[in-house]
Amino acid sequence: MRPLRFVALGDSLTEGVGDPVDGGWRGWAALLAGGFGDAPVEFVNLAVSGAQTREVLERQTPAALALEPDVVSVVIGVNDTLRRTFDIHAVAARLDEVYAAFTERGALLLTACLPDPGAMLGLPGVLANPLARRQRAVNTVVHALSERYGAVHLHAAEGEWLSEREMWSADRLHPGERGHRQLAVRFHALLTESGVVGGPGPSAAPEHPAPTRSASLRWLATAGTGWVARRCTDLLPQLLRLAAQEVRHRARGTSARLDLGASHAVAAALAALSVAEHRAGPDVA
Repeated sequence: MRPLRFVALGDSLTEGVGDPVDGGWRGWAALLAGGFGDAPVEFVNLAVSGAQTREVLERQTPAALALEPDVVSVVIGVNDTLRRTFDIHAVAARLDEVYAAFTERGALLLTACLPDPGAMLGLPGVLANPLARRQRAVNTVVHALSERYGAVHLHAAEGEWLSEREMWSADRLHPGERGHRQLAVRFHALLTESGVVGGPGPSAAPEHPAPTRSASLRWLATAGTGWVARRCTDLLPQLLRLAAQEVRHRARGTSARLDLGASHAVAAALAALSVAEHRAGPDVA
């Protein structure tokens, strides 16, 4: 009998950025893999920094399917919200295809909703609100599809841990060691409740001190400037237009229309998936 096989898909969060070890990254998924009980576990991390839902669908999913995983995590979506090409219909369609591919093979699916990057970076409201609206849209889709496919879903977009500075790395976008451990502990608790795993899970106690405020400032002054510049080249012109729209609606007292429009877009995206599934039904049968 082969060991349980756990494959992780996603972006820098799952790659482990913010949790350095032995010259590389570890992260929540690797920590979780060590907490599946006494049975041996084969863990493969296919997550790549900067990945969007398209990369997960077109590159990571075929590689993961070839490994025939028993458990697969798909935690993705933040990078989609940071691109001018953001389209909730496309995001929903890709996630639906990815989730279906694994559940049809009998794999247990792990998913999570995530905090919005604008709030984590402390952007002004007119810049943060459009990003928050996008992330809420992605989270709503992930919630709905996780329920549809019976995924073990972690609500990581809320909770006290988001405001605890020691949980985050110097860049304020990725969890630090404590944050990664918190994600692993919370996923393990959900798996235990579902009867998937037993025994002690990963430890929440950190091995290294949390980054200091001066470390955060050094990151912003060095690597952080390049990080911001790369994303601003793609997103900033559109984000400025969205911010101007935000200001106009705020001045008119019609900001609720923006939220309503985003909600309608999500509903339409999910409805389109339902229609496509219904149409595919007779052909599959």
